[in-house]
Amino acid sequence: MKTKKIVILGAGYGGLMTATRLQKAIGVNEAEIVLVNKNDYHYETTWLHEASAGTLHHDRVRYDIRSVIDSHKVGFIQDSVVEVKTSEKLVILENGEISYDYLVIALGGESETFGIQGLKEYAFSISNVNSARQIRGHIEYQFATYQTEVEKKDERLTIVVGGAGFTGIEFLGELANRIPELCKEYDVDFQKVRLICVEAAPTALPGFDPELVSYAVSHLEKKGVEFKIGTAIKECTPDGIIVAKGENETEEIKAGTVVWAAGVRGNAVIEKSGIEAMRGRVKVQPDLRAPGHDDIFVIGDSSLVINEEINRPYPPTAQIAMQQGEIVAKNLVSLIRNNPHLETFKPDIKGTVCSLGEDDAIGVVYGKKLVGTKASIMKKVIDNRALLMIGGPSLVLKKGKFKLL
Repeated sequence: MKTKKIVILGAGYGGLMTATRLQKAIGVNEAEIVLVNKNDYHYETTWLHEASAGTLHHDRVRYDIRSVIDSHKVGFIQDSVVEVKTSEKLVILENGEISYDYLVIALGGESETFGIQGLKEYAFSISNVNSARQIRGHIEYQFATYQTEVEKKDERLTIVVGGAGFTGIEFLGELANRIPELCKEYDVDFQKVRLICVEAAPTALPGFDPELVSYAVSHLEKKGVEFKIGTAIKECTPDGIIVAKGENETEEIKAGTVVWAAGVRGNAVIEKSGIEAMRGRVKVQPDLRAPGHDDIFVIGDSSLVINEEINRPYPPTAQIAMQQGEIVAKNLVSLIRNNPHLETFKPDIKGTVCSLGEDDAIGVVYGKKLVGTKASIMKKVIDNRALLMIGGPSLVLKKGKFKLL
């Protein structure tokens, strides 16, 4: 019998979990496993807000893919995915192509701008290591050049964050800690700096516990963050943003830096490949296969799993992506061994924690609310656990977070 070929696209949380679980479960001669990723490193998406603010070096958020995969069992190709030709069971790459018997699409998401004019051109997004470096460098540049101008433009020191979801709030928490350091380093009056969060929804952290949301907003406001809740961004310009004010009025907020953190859609490759999707996200079957494609699994940001209790999609989180990776690995083993009974995926949400900087956070863990230092410690435990599950104790020792207080 011909050895089956499993191709995994993307080495984010879901893709890497699939690969590392498969290499433990499948013998060398049982299947050929190939992992494809744009970079030769994996980055912790949930740490990018720290690298963007400059509170964590960008090298801390990434590690070499080859350090966690078994090269005897998993082949690695560094390349970008262009398209999947499903009828031909072929993946088109920028520098070649690769055939498959079973495909796992774990390419991650992309920033969703909701058609707001100017966002793609003039706003930054916290999307990868390079964008994080760009944001950090840009903010530092604004502070560094402020004092060199003859006519000082205070808007240089205004930072607008679009979105008060998890990414936006966590980024604001890091910025609130970083700005006093930047002011000291570049001799800038702290009172000149504005840190503004604009959120179209009627509350920050929509869907989160209201008591914890109140704690988070109050904590950040004490550190100087201005919240404009229930306020929609209409346009982003080279000079800042324009927001809706009343039914027919608008207001311009001039800012040297605009960071968009308010939306994620699935990967464009999904739509280009003709796989049925909504905003690039595939409403997967219970076993995580794409409808109409028994040889394709879709996980992570590009998958859509409905929480039947509230009839809304589960948020695309690292926790869910990793759990999906485990299930997909088990199901692939079953298919390789001609076992038709596949496991269904049901998220096991152990808890959710949102950091508010280095030493503060809010969260719900096993149904219990946490704030402050306890929540911050739990956040680091969760971060370290993700490293442990993929790379074992050695990766935790190398990249883990141990500053608890």
